Amino acid sequence: MKHAGWNGFNRDESRVLTGLRTPDRIQRFLDEEIGYNKEPDGVTCRSPRRVLRDGIAHCMEGALLAAAALRLLGHPPLLVDLEAVHDDDHVLAVFRVRGHWGAIAKSNFAGLRYREPVYRTLRELAISYFEHYYNLKGEKTLRTYSRPVNLKRFDSIGWMTSEEDVWAIPEYLVVIPHIPLLAPGMERKLARMDARLFAAGQVGTAK
Repeated sequence: MKHAGWNGFNRDESRVLTGLRTPDRIQRFLDEEIGYNKEPDGVTCRSPRRVLRDGIAHCMEGALLAAAALRLLGHPPLLVDLEAVHDDDHVLAVFRVRGHWGAIAKSNFAGLRYREPVYRTLRELAISYFEHYYNLKGEKTLRTYSRPVNLKRFDSIGWMTSEEDVWAIPEYLVVIPHIPLLAPGMERKLARMDARLFAAGQVGTAK
């Protein structure tokens, strides 16, 4: 673990983040200590510093906080964008343990959050979200995923501690290539969401 202060965080911020000593603790912190940001899309893109201060985050902001916390644990700060149709995209902070991928995420849907590092490939990880990724019409909407983006490329804008919105990151995520999860013809044959799984995904939803 790198020493506190190397990253621009102040002592109190570093104490909070370095106290999250495992990926699952980072996820629990996002779930239990950070409220869900219900502002309309496109209003804010808070840095991790501002998320800690304001105590709220949507999926992009939560992924940024998770990536910063993972960085302090010695992981590269990696994001993967999940792209959907008739629905919002979803952003994951991803990490590897013994060659296997896991993910941390902030979501208003129960099934779109943490994944244990048991997936051999990013495609396996992304497809694990498929049955839980749906819109309010009950349509399964996940279609593609991006390669991992190392947020070191945004260190020049101080993405971890900026007082300004860090729009450069989501703007980059939406223009990079994405890899399809479905083969041609599959989309037309998708079933609607099972009512029980639909209801399960709503547990704990911020209204």
